[in-house]
Amino acid sequence: MELRTLRYFVAVAEERHFGRAAARLHMSQPPLSRAIQQLEAEVGAALFDRSPTGVGLTRVGAVLLDEARLLLDKADRVSMRVAAAAANTNLTIGILGDGTDPGITKLAAAYRRKHPEVDIRIRDTDLTDPTCGLKAGLVDVAVTRAPFNDTALTARELRADPVGAVLRADDPLARRDQLKLADLAGRRWFQFPDGTDPVWQTYWNGGEPREGPIVRVVQECVQAVLWNGTVGITPLGHTVPAGLAAVPLIDMAPSRVVVVWNEGDTNPLIRSFVQIATAAYLDLPPRP
Repeated sequence: MELRTLRYFVAVAEERHFGRAAARLHMSQPPLSRAIQQLEAEVGAALFDRSPTGVGLTRVGAVLLDEARLLLDKADRVSMRVAAAAANTNLTIGILGDGTDPGITKLAAAYRRKHPEVDIRIRDTDLTDPTCGLKAGLVDVAVTRAPFNDTALTARELRADPVGAVLRADDPLARRDQLKLADLAGRRWFQFPDGTDPVWQTYWNGGEPREGPIVRVVQECVQAVLWNGTVGITPLGHTVPAGLAAVPLIDMAPSRVVVVWNEGDTNPLIRSFVQIATAAYLDLPPRP
């Protein structure tokens, strides 16, 4: 059995769907299906129970999944020990967003436990670069929020947070239980500097052109609301500063927390980071 084929098998087993697994592996579905069929021929038994809605593991498949994960984990450790011997033990991580996010805290602890030999460097970025320096080559991997222009990048969603409008607490709309974007028509909104990713800007503008003050960091957003009554969007689930209120927006798509890296980057430290990040966020309760 080849390690690549085992990675294919694990992806299908975890996604429970050939199409989703193919998308995760950045390949088309037919070669993935052929690889799994060949693996079943080598094993001499079916690994999946197939149905129109997806697949489930057979008894043999469940056993292979446990063993494949152990084998792939060991192979990754070998790669990382070799990288360490070659002094390739640095990983620069870009982070954008809520520094109190329990997912980041859990991820940091889990990664340190598994890779105590790695020198972690953190680049905390402002709101003007959703890739946290990834496209500029300043970081190896980033935990950030989508959507943004992800050309030549690979992203995996970790969590989707509902969003709300952030307003002064004495704003009449702050007393509402929920809002729609139309309720905010005619208001001034946060704007990012010229040159900011337009996909990113459009999302935080609620999908429409807006006017308002230029901001670069969260604190500038807070002050723009307090002093000027500016409207903005914020992920729900964390405490807003005194004097402000966050009211759920029922017609806005969630803000997706993603881990993102350069397409085709085979650094085993990045692959391990992605795996640990996925596990760290999987067990967290959803934000309200």
